[in-house]
Amino acid sequence: MMNKIMDFMTNKFAPKVNKIVKNPWVSAIQDSIMAALPLVFVGSLVTVVSLLKNIFAGLPDFSMISNFSFGMFGLIVSFLIPYYLMEKKGNSGQKLISGATGLVLFMMLLFPTVSAEGNATFILSRFGATGMFLAIISGLFVACVMNFAAKRSFFDEDTPIPDFVVGWFNSLLPITFILIVGWFITVQMNVDFFEVVVWAFSPLAKIVQSYPGFVLSVFIPVFLYTFGISGWVMMPAIYPVYMAGLAANAEAVANGGQAMNIATQETCYAFSSMGGVGTTLALSVMMLLLSKSAQLKAIGKAVFIPSIFNINEPLVFGAPIAFNPYLMIPMWINALIVPTISYVVMNMGFVNIPSQSFLLWYMPYPFTSYLATQDFRAVIVCLLIFVITWFIFLPFFKAYDSSLLKQEKIAEEQEAAQAKAMQASTAQ
Repeated sequence: MMNKIMDFMTNKFAPKVNKIVKNPWVSAIQDSIMAALPLVFVGSLVTVVSLLKNIFAGLPDFSMISNFSFGMFGLIVSFLIPYYLMEKKGNSGQKLISGATGLVLFMMLLFPTVSAEGNATFILSRFGATGMFLAIISGLFVACVMNFAAKRSFFDEDTPIPDFVVGWFNSLLPITFILIVGWFITVQMNVDFFEVVVWAFSPLAKIVQSYPGFVLSVFIPVFLYTFGISGWVMMPAIYPVYMAGLAANAEAVANGGQAMNIATQETCYAFSSMGGVGTTLALSVMMLLLSKSAQLKAIGKAVFIPSIFNINEPLVFGAPIAFNPYLMIPMWINALIVPTISYVVMNMGFVNIPSQSFLLWYMPYPFTSYLATQDFRAVIVCLLIFVITWFIFLPFFKAYDSSLLKQEKIAEEQEAAQAKAMQASTAQ
């Protein structure tokens, strides 16, 4: 049965997934989010500083930095999606104006209040994570129109008119069309398109924020990772929900309420990413301390330090875990049990639900658990999870280590036999 699964994933499923990942429309979204992540990291640093403010009251309030870093995430993505897509489609000459148009359309669709004097008032929270889905839709729409228009020109190739002038005129019509669409929706129809998008994606958000949805959002990337497929393939669907959930938590706490959305990237970083994707820190420690085979001893020494900083690519592809049933299965089990523990302890109020951005994934545990939740009780849960994952990995690790040890002994016996044969032949 396992061989059939491995064969299907390797020869049929993985190639199709990789084809989707390489699609320019999908990869443009992934690249845009990745490019904008440093803004989120800045917000995470502000979170760390805010904790110090609880100790040192004299520290200044840095919340404005968070508002204009993490709080501008949607705005930046609305620019980057058409920018990257035009680049991937071979229309680099139009990428800057396409990105700028995406940004303008996004701001129009945020439904600002315009006074009689012409002053526009925006809701600041809409620029951030809550506007991610709107940013993706507006960015893709702009990219679609601009890419269509880029293949057509009002001028012949041999025109004496300078290229930059040609570019201006060729951009006028698609930009005008895009802005008219935004104007028609916002002004003529008086539709708050932001609310429409939030409503349209609310079923997805509800599914991910449920217990089964959250567990699956953690399990699926881990499952794909064990077959050599990056979990980032899920990012366009899952990450906006995670970020919107955190933004809603932050708003609720700021208004004196309680954080309710457990499914956030911060929750994953609090517990599930211990040692890297799949909660593999226990396995790396196990390899360092308990390995009997020469192969796992060497791997344990090589992967331990990266695992401390939650980098497990050397472990996944060096041990290996990928395509190795001995270690794939316990990693799958962890990807079901650890998010379950996370959901239960937060849902029951044993650990605070994250309400501030914290994406410093490379920080060692259990510091990450505390900083992501701002709750010392998370440290206890972190240690408990380490023990549980240790016992989950242990029997599979011992079986794998024993199989490698047997292979090494057989190889040594064969080498010894060959050496004796060589000595005998030379003696004759």
